[in-house]
Amino acid sequence: MLYCAEQQLEGEITLNQLDAVIEKVVKSLSAERQLRKVLVIPPDYTRFHSRSGQITSKLYKLLGNAITMVLPALGTHYKMTDEEKSSMFKGVPLSLFHDHDHKTEVVRLGSIGSDEIARISKGAVSFDWPIEVSRLLVEEQWDLIISIGQVVPHEVAGMSNYTKNTLVGVGGKECIDKSHYVGAICNMETIMGQVHNPVRDLLNLGSDRFLSHLPIVYIQTVVAPDMKGGTILKGVFASDDVQSYERAAALAQKVNIFLLDRRPKKVVVLLDENEYKSTWVGNKSIYRARLAIADGGELIILAPGLHTFGENPCADSFIRTYGYRGIEYIKQCIENDPELANNLGSASHLIHGSTEGRFSIRYCPGNLNKEEIEQVGFSYGSLSEYASRYNPATLCDGWNNVDGEEIFYISNPGLGLWAYKEKFEAK
Repeated sequence: MLYCAEQQLEGEITLNQLDAVIEKVVKSLSAERQLRKVLVIPPDYTRFHSRSGQITSKLYKLLGNAITMVLPALGTHYKMTDEEKSSMFKGVPLSLFHDHDHKTEVVRLGSIGSDEIARISKGAVSFDWPIEVSRLLVEEQWDLIISIGQVVPHEVAGMSNYTKNTLVGVGGKECIDKSHYVGAICNMETIMGQVHNPVRDLLNLGSDRFLSHLPIVYIQTVVAPDMKGGTILKGVFASDDVQSYERAAALAQKVNIFLLDRRPKKVVVLLDENEYKSTWVGNKSIYRARLAIADGGELIILAPGLHTFGENPCADSFIRTYGYRGIEYIKQCIENDPELANNLGSASHLIHGSTEGRFSIRYCPGNLNKEEIEQVGFSYGSLSEYASRYNPATLCDGWNNVDGEEIFYISNPGLGLWAYKEKFEAK
């Protein structure tokens, strides 16, 4: 059932309008069921601009003690700090939060066989895929589970959120690892921005087959850059089925995919220091710009908050050991290293972060040194030097002329996908 479908192609949805939409959704849900025990699954701090924080806060104001737990969809990310929780989910008591552990707090509900995986991936991979989620979802008797998140072009699922929020965000290790590996092997450049693709089909099948008995309602937002360094809310959709995802994805294709008539030789991307602290998340700058940048071009990443590679110690170790050196190299490493073979999520990330030699990447980190950056396969740039040359305060999103040099600037890669029109439309 579709509970709301609000969108603004030209203007924006204000915070007051968002509050009114959430009130409408809660009123509809309260009319059809008793809401005494509610679980909320929002994204973590790496999706700060999704408006999920405001939605969660509004839900708490409306439902109060009926919300007995907030379970951020951490996936394999670091746990949120109390400061991050208080900043993103204003007014929600810290006592309600539970930190998902994708290794120890999950239950396996079943699996999808290798034959089906081979069919969905068009023969790219063939293994059983286990359906694992937080045991809290299935061992507690919830009146309602509200899954919140932003639909935006995504390197693994084509478009983010919906069933990804449960099977990855609060999923188990093997479930996460293998779904990501399908995306890496099936070629992320053919997946990004596509509403339906092998990974999305896999996630939806797993949810339909093993989670359909749960009282899940999805609230999906669409957020676009305002081209001034900020964000604007373009859509809010809610349903207990695929409708909210499909409508949000259709809008995101219109407002979050930016098609260029020509390919820039140099792209400069800014990573907000509060949101992007690792290459695991910061490599969105690579994923979302790679379909635009010219062969032989350069991607310069200004990353003042960068202080680590992985979002957990295990992933950080793999990145430091193997680096971002291409799919064939990583496939060989998987064959030779049983530990990496048992961590296909990290292997997938290493594949995603490579340009396969097509263009170069210069990382300008705030808290990693030259040796560390070069060790993982990137070129190093001094943050002070490059931020002075390409000053974000003086650049606008899109084409800029800097002392006679033409560059293309992206102020937040998490808000879209930039692609060369001719190449993208050919897909």
